[in-house]
Order: sequence, then C-alpha cells, then structure tokens
Amino acid sequence: MTEGNGAGRIYWVGGSKGGVGKSMMTVAMLDHLLEQGANVLLVECDTSNPDVWKAYREQVETELIDLDEADGWIHLVNTCDRHREGVVVINTAARNNLAVKQYGGTLDSSLEELGSQLVALWVINRQRDSLDLLREFIDAVPKAAVHVVRKGYFGDEKKFELYNGSKIREEVEGRGGKSITLPDLADRVADDIYVRRISLKVAAKELPIGNRAELGRWRGEVRKVLAGVLP
Repeated sequence: MTEGNGAGRIYWVGGSKGGVGKSMMTVAMLDHLLEQGANVLLVECDTSNPDVWKAYREQVETELIDLDEADGWIHLVNTCDRHREGVVVINTAARNNLAVKQYGGTLDSSLEELGSQLVALWVINRQRDSLDLLREFIDAVPKAAVHVVRKGYFGDEKKFELYNGSKIREEVEGRGGKSITLPDLADRVADDIYVRRISLKVAAKELPIGNRAELGRWRGEVRKVLAGVLP
C-alpha cells in the first residue's frame, strides 16, 4: 500500500446514537480508502458489538478502544501518533456522546502536535436529536472539520427537512463542511454483509450474482459521493 493517500488524516465516523448507519458509513469509507491504496488503521470503539472490526481485521491494522473512560482517549491519541504516516478511521459507539463531551478535548488539543487533521463524518437520520448531538460534538471538538451524512435509508435528500433548513447546516457549510447523502443499499445485501461480518471486497466475490450486482451499483455511487469529502 502507498502512504500518500490522506496520510495524517483522522476520520471520525460519528452520530452518537444507534441505528443511524455509522457502521455502514465506516465500511463505505474503508472500502473507498483501500481501493485508493491508503495505509489504513481502523479504530473500533463499539467494543460491545465490534462488527466492523470483525469484518476488516484481516485486511487492515486494527485497534479496539473503549472511549467511555479517560484511559481510552489517551490510548486513542497514542495510537494516532504511531500511525502518523497513514490514515486512521474511527468507528464510534452509539454511547460515546457523553464521553466526547467529557474527554473530547484530549484529542482536540493533541491535533497540532500530532500534525493531523481530524475530519468528522456525522451520520444523521431525520430526527432532531441527531442535530442536537452534532451540536455537542462541534462544541467538544472545535478543531474538527465536519461533514454531515444524510443516510439514504431514511429517504432522499429532500426529506431531511429539519437538517436542510437548520442553523447548524449553515454553520457546518460556513466552516467549509459538506452535506452529503449516503446512497441506500438494498436490505437483503446489507443484511448479508452484517450477518456474515464480511468486508465489501469479500462480499463482491462471495455473494449471489444478483446481490453482487446491487453491491457493485452501490459501491459506484458511494465512491462518487465520497470523492467530494475524502482526498
């Protein structure tokens, strides 16, 4: 693998609640970055249900880190320091919003010394608490560059009316962030990937032909979307 693609970047996939699609967003990012030849480290913070870690542990370097306590944040910063020449992708747990408010400054204050840029991809549904939790994250980690991801499973872009007309959207985009929509993947294909805990690369070889065709369509759409927010 080459080291130039996005080296020094730390990608934080957040949402701070279950069911919004953080894991699928992380999988999509890993797939995109690996296709580009990036040197990727996956940090899995959903230690109670580490599905992404199980799917990718044989393809990339991985760390399981619990961010519920201060020690986990210290471990995270030290892990990022050891991987400065590559790209770090952090898959956060639904419960991490309280810990981010309490300990997020540990990562935020270390970014300059790390020589790294923290890029958050915040996955939302159509409910207000998604936006409230995003507000909390921005306040806790102010140095992060933030992009908002509307999960296509919940409807097309126009249906995210709360976010589309919100002040926080104005703030995110005013800071240079983007609002993107992650395309929806057919349930039967997504279920196959989750149940078997396999990477998209493996799924593209092993799933039935119709499932593979749908996955190929989705991967192509995702790459177009992510090209606007990943180097």
